[in-house]
Amino acid sequence: MTRLPTPATIADAPQASQPMLEAVNKQLGLVPNLFRTVATSPVALEGYLGLSAVLAKGRLPAPTRERIALAVAEVNGCGYCLAAHSYLGRNLAKLDEAEILANRHGTSNDAKANAAVRFAASIVRQRGHVDDDEVRAVRAAGYDDAQIIEIVMHVALNTWTNYLNSVAGTEIDFPVVSTLAA
Repeated sequence: MTRLPTPATIADAPQASQPMLEAVNKQLGLVPNLFRTVATSPVALEGYLGLSAVLAKGRLPAPTRERIALAVAEVNGCGYCLAAHSYLGRNLAKLDEAEILANRHGTSNDAKANAAVRFAASIVRQRGHVDDDEVRAVRAAGYDDAQIIEIVMHVALNTWTNYLNSVAGTEIDFPVVSTLAA
């Protein structure tokens, strides 16, 4: 059950959010419930879309970004984000089912991505208090300091959407995926 309003249509959202939702609709062909929920605060929607767009220009490949999103959603127990990123991972990032499952377990079947996903999951579990060995491990896998910072930003952005969906009780509008703990 939703606890925060999700505007039913773009027209039902605050006027300041409507052009941003139209842009989401143009890009995705639909406006997922998360975006319509966030649209209740035009400032939050602008921030979310802005940070997402900037991070997409970063040096982490799209499949790695999806892998991180899956790991973070699993650790945080966010059903909405698990459903959304399983769908996006499969259909946009072209991750197979074995990879999606590995990501949800905080690992990857790709050696380099494995370091990023493990690091991201550790950041969430330890609330940022990773140890020197974990930083060394992600560097040893080939990530430079700028990419490590990007990993942290992806963790932060995904944690925000996880928390928002949990607080809001956002209705899942992707094929439902149960958390591994369930």
